[in-house]
Amino acid sequence: MNEIQLHDKQFSVSIDASKINAAVQSVADRINADYKGKNPLFLVVLNGAFMFASDLLKKVTIDCEVSFVKLSSYSGTKSTHIVRELIGLDEALTERYVIVVEDIIDTGITMENTIQKLIHLQAADVKIATLLFKPKSFRKNYTIDYIGLEIPNGFIVGYGLDYDGLGRNLPDIYKVID
Repeated sequence: MNEIQLHDKQFSVSIDASKINAAVQSVADRINADYKGKNPLFLVVLNGAFMFASDLLKKVTIDCEVSFVKLSSYSGTKSTHIVRELIGLDEALTERYVIVVEDIIDTGITMENTIQKLIHLQAADVKIATLLFKPKSFRKNYTIDYIGLEIPNGFIVGYGLDYDGLGRNLPDIYKVID
């Protein structure tokens, strides 16, 4: 499918599944090298990161643990700039290596909020792994340690990302057609 319709918007393929898979493998390879012997906790941000996390963790060969948090800062196609924590963390993080797994980082507001909470919980180290990064939207001052792909601004769906609930199941990533 080169074009799809979700609700009232048309989308066209922007990143195909093979390119996504290569980006996921690249992130996994770097994490495997950096965390050998360290048993990190992967903290997956739901809902959007579920597909990236699933594929990433299949390629991670080191000992690790996995947990989930559910955050939200979007309404429709726009960020609300208000982070709502819908499901919280229940693991002790004191002196743990934590890798936050996110689907996309654009403005950086959601991740900044998450990093502050993890530091407050005394994690030994907090790193960020994201499949997608929008450098032209990014407004914060922290390092994104593992980036699968840099992409331009614009609203996208697929591979875990949605438009008001639709599109998460698509294996490719689609951009909105203006």
